[in-house]
Amino acid sequence: MTENEIGKIIVDRAIQLHRVTGPGLLESVYEVLLAYELESAGLEIIRQVPIPIKYNNINFEEGFRADIIVENTVIIELKSVEAVSNIHKKQLLTYLKLADLKLGYLLNFGEELMVRGITRIANKL
Repeated sequence: MTENEIGKIIVDRAIQLHRVTGPGLLESVYEVLLAYELESAGLEIIRQVPIPIKYNNINFEEGFRADIIVENTVIIELKSVEAVSNIHKKQLLTYLKLADLKLGYLLNFGEELMVRGITRIANKL
């Protein structure tokens, strides 16, 4: 399955989830529910994945935690805020670079309409 095919499932399930729950829940709640939705769609997911970083030729076991990684291919960063800022987008791009992955989705469940809360970020695509 390609990154784009996985991405379509992620977007579809995020929109479906948001239609049922609406905005206003904690990010951790959306994480649990989206993970369930993606697993129900037959995708392999892992949550709160520690991603090591290398700095000054020193490896640090945990640089950050990815909210969800789907099929070891796509990172999902979840937010539940009034508005996504540019730093959130830059953060996801940095996560993609550190994890050496090509595609990520920033999903803001705080938006009134989920389609406004979906940002696709590509790394070296």
